[in-house]
Order: sequence, then structure tokens, then C-alpha cells
Amino acid sequence: MKKEFRIKKNTEFQHVFKKGKSFANRQLVIYYVQKQDQEHFRVGLSVGVKIGNAVTRNRIKRYLRQAFQELNDSILYPHDIVIIARQPTKDMEFTEIKKSVAHLLYKEHLLKSTNGD
Repeated sequence: MKKEFRIKKNTEFQHVFKKGKSFANRQLVIYYVQKQDQEHFRVGLSVGVKIGNAVTRNRIKRYLRQAFQELNDSILYPHDIVIIARQPTKDMEFTEIKKSVAHLLYKEHLLKSTNGD
């Protein structure tokens, strides 16, 4: 995922948490806020220490980034999106994580297509 598609600064994360809307399923929590001054969406990832060791957390982040990259054409612009991984994600494969991300985006009307995948 390119740098312009990432949220890295703490102040940007805090803005999304305070001003944005949230929705959750058993695996993930999504916070999002609309940003009119940008041409694309940006994603911030949060995987806490309680989920596992560094290898596990990095694998989950890699899967989440790949899921957003594959869903890139379907996501409505312009939004800042923060994804927080919950405990069940440590045992999930990529296809399950992608399906969970697509489900959250679909439920919050952030996907262009109506298929939910």
C-alpha cells in the first residue's frame, strides 16, 4: 500500500476516533470519517500487543493492507479509515480477514458495489 494511502500520525488517528463513526463485528472495529480535501481513502491499522507477538501482529497488518489493496476499486472516496483488530483475527487466514473487512465496509455503505465481497 502506497504511503499516501496510510494514516501514520497520532493526531490523524485521534481525529478519526473523535470525529468519525464506528462499527464493529467480532473480528474488527472500523472508525471512519469523510475527508473532502483528498482524492483517495487512507487507512490506519491498529493491532494491539494483547493479540500476539510481533510476528502475529505484523501478519495481521499485512493481511489487512492486502485486503484494502484488493478492495481499492470498490471503496468510496474520500474517507479516512482506521481498523482495529480484535482477538479472533490472530487465528484467521487472509480470505477470512478480507471477507470481514468487506463486510464492515458494506454495512457502513463505504463500498461502491453491493456484493459485500
